[in-house]
Amino acid sequence: QVQFVESGGGLVQPGGSLRLSCAASGFTFSSYAMSWYRQAPGKERELVATITNYGGNPNYVESVKGRFTISRDNAKSTVYLQMNSLKPEDTAVYYCHARSRPWDYWGQGTQVTVSS
Repeated sequence: QVQFVESGGGLVQPGGSLRLSCAASGFTFSSYAMSWYRQAPGKERELVATITNYGGNPNYVESVKGRFTISRDNAKSTVYLQMNSLKPEDTAVYYCHARSRPWDYWGQGTQVTVSS
């Protein structure tokens, strides 16, 4: 049974930082590329960052480059998203995602709110 435990979301002031974690189980984590998506109210879900199964080639949406860092620990079956210099427009529900075609799995989401 595939399970994700996402944590680290919350309320933060503009300019602050948060670190999201997504601990996975029920599949061979090291065989899956991992990503973080986000969905703001009234908007479509967008890809924020992705990392290969071995931890290389991180890619980011332009709006978060230089502020967010995706990483993973295959020994702990966990993917992280370090978010610095947060802006109000980063407010969204953040989802972790695992893909190894043809399979893909979604986390339940964690709320990030950036507000003063």
